[in-house]
Order: sequence, then C-alpha cells, then structure tokens
Amino acid sequence: MNTPAADGFRMPAEWAPHERTWMAWPGANATFDDAEELAAARIAWAAVARAVRRFEPVTVVCGPGGSAEARALLGEGVETVERDLDDAWMRDIGPTFLTSGTGELAAVDWTFNGWGAQDWASWEHDAKIAAYVSDLAGARTYTSRLVNEGGGIHVDGEGTVLLTETVQLGPERNPGWTKEQVEAEIHGHLGTRKAIWLPRGLTGDYPPYGFGTLGHVDIVAAFARPGVVVAHSQPDPAHPDHEVTKEVIGLLRAQTDARGRRLEVVEVPAPTVLEADGHWADYSYINHYVCNGGVVLCGFDDPRDELAAGVFRRLFPERTVTLVDARPIFAGGGGIHCITQQQPRAGVR
Repeated sequence: MNTPAADGFRMPAEWAPHERTWMAWPGANATFDDAEELAAARIAWAAVARAVRRFEPVTVVCGPGGSAEARALLGEGVETVERDLDDAWMRDIGPTFLTSGTGELAAVDWTFNGWGAQDWASWEHDAKIAAYVSDLAGARTYTSRLVNEGGGIHVDGEGTVLLTETVQLGPERNPGWTKEQVEAEIHGHLGTRKAIWLPRGLTGDYPPYGFGTLGHVDIVAAFARPGVVVAHSQPDPAHPDHEVTKEVIGLLRAQTDARGRRLEVVEVPAPTVLEADGHWADYSYINHYVCNGGVVLCGFDDPRDELAAGVFRRLFPERTVTLVDARPIFAGGGGIHCITQQQPRAGVR
C-alpha cells in the first residue's frame, strides 16, 4: 500500500489556512470523575471553542445525547455531532489531516492505545474517532500501525518534525520499533524528511503525576514558523523541569531543520506556580493553538500570562492572541492544543 507521502500528501504547518477546527466534549470518565471538575472542564472547553470560532468554523464531537447540553455552553455558531467517546482530547484521538496541494484532503488514523495503555485510560471508542472525523471531513483515510497521537508531533510544513523518545520509542506504545522504523513511518505519513528528537517531556507528564501522556512534544516545543521554535523554559531551579528544559533548549539550538537552517529558539518562561493538584505543575504556554487570524493561548491567572502573550504577539503580529484560562484543562492532563485539531483547507501546502 502506498504511503500518503508517496501519493503526494503532507501535513501542512498549523499556521496554514484551516477549513475548520475539531474538538470533543468532556464526559464523565476517569479523567473527570468529579461533578465539579467536569463542570469546570466543560466551561473551559467551551471557552476555547468560542475563542476559535471567532476565526473559523468549529465542530465538537459529543457523546450520544450530549449535544443539547454542550450547545448551551458552546453558544451560537459551534456545530455538534454525536458519537461514542471515552475522553475529550481531540488532538490525540482525532486524525492528522494532510493535503496534496491539488485540492485533495487526506488524514492519518494512527493506532491509539490510551497514551501507552495507562491504567486510568479507556479507548474502545476513542480509537475509532479519527476514522469517524476523517469520514465526516470527506478525507481519504490512511491507517498507520504506529501507536502515536497528534500531541506527539509538531511540523514546520517544510519537512521537519519534532518527536519525543519516550513517546514514539517508548515500550508502552511501540515495543520493538527502532528509531529508523519510527522515522520511516512518520515521514511516510506526514511527508516530512527530518526528525528532531527530544529526549523526554515535562516532569508532570509522567507517572505518578496524574493524567500524563509520557512526554508529548506539544507542551515542550513547537514551531512558530520555519526555522523558529518556541520552547518551554522553567527558570526556577526548585522545579525539576529547570534541568529538563535546559537540556531540551540546548539540544534544539544545536539542531538544523530539513532545509539546513540552524533553529532559532524562543524561550517562553513557565508560569510562576510550581505545584498544582499536589504535584509538580506542567503548566505551559507552548500548548497553544494557531487558527485563522488568531492564537488561542493558555492562561493561568499568573503574572507571566501577559509576558507570554507578548511573545506570541511578536511571533504572530497579524493574528489576535487570546488568553483562555487553561487550568481546568491541565487538571485533566493537557492544554488548549491537546483539545483542538485543525483541518487544513484542501489544496493548502
């Protein structure tokens, strides 16, 4: 079977024009097993959806019978559809969309196993969401045997992809796979040519610290444009991420992209809070979402919120930066990027 890349498809950068954004609606599950936490999460998800809807269409996948309650919070103009769900992290359970540059849309349906078959996760329904969303979008679906999630990759649209060794190479996801095999599968499905591997993610993204992903890259580093990466920096040596982020930033600064450019790394300091919910906080401004004309940025009611917003306004001067309180989202194990998934405009490269 041909790969998407062999058929002329590739994953555009997130800042390329979108057709719409896909999200999923939180339901009662292991992540939100408290009624107050679930209510707070739904308010936060709805705030993100409304912020994105200012710039492009949004479709939210809800559990059966859940649309009416969701629409009451989502407000006018946000579409809903219904499908069985386990959780609400559309970046990870949804498809990775691709374009051909000739008006065709495709999508990768990665193998999903609950972020490495973690004991709190269930994925019977979520493993089928990528194919469902791809079909609704009218995309040609390619199935990959690689266990992977959308939060575990970030591309520059010009051939470079960021990955994390504890995700794609972790025994919880892909036991027995070599780095060369993972790269071949990634490049064949994203149309990339060069992988930049980070050794690990943030401390709070691993057991025993709550609902982690075992090191997703999209909370640590992300392309802002070709040749430029925003990276999480923890200035406080009391936090274990102080050393983690020093290592990651040093590695990134020593790297070149697929076109041979030395990466420019823009450090974004972590919020001042060091602990949340009884463990090391992994609050990060890197987990933002770029949509048509806008950047939706995680806020934490923190003194560094506006500092981070200023960084993103300088990086995206033609887009409106909107801060949304992401603390209820992080309580469930992710951020704004984790709950959104872009569908690029067909034909856009």
